[in-house]
Amino acid sequence: MDPEERALRARLAAHQSWGNTADRAARTEGARRAAESRFEQDARKKHPGATEAQIAAAAASLRKAHFVRMALLSAQARRKKRGAS
Repeated sequence: MDPEERALRARLAAHQSWGNTADRAARTEGARRAAESRFEQDARKKHPGATEAQIAAAAASLRKAHFVRMALLSAQARRKKRGAS
């Protein structure tokens, strides 16, 4: 199977799966909770003596940094792909 067909099959399966899901928030709740917990744990490691408010602020910044890093990597990958074609 070529990569394009594999991608189409994956998209089909994803749309079918989400189409069968009535409560999207409930389906992804565990993953959201785990991700949030990871940012909070990282903040606690970096700032062991911080208050709860400081931990929350640091975790929020770590979360934002994570998503900005992903956006940067995505933009770089798209630029590289455009240059290769």
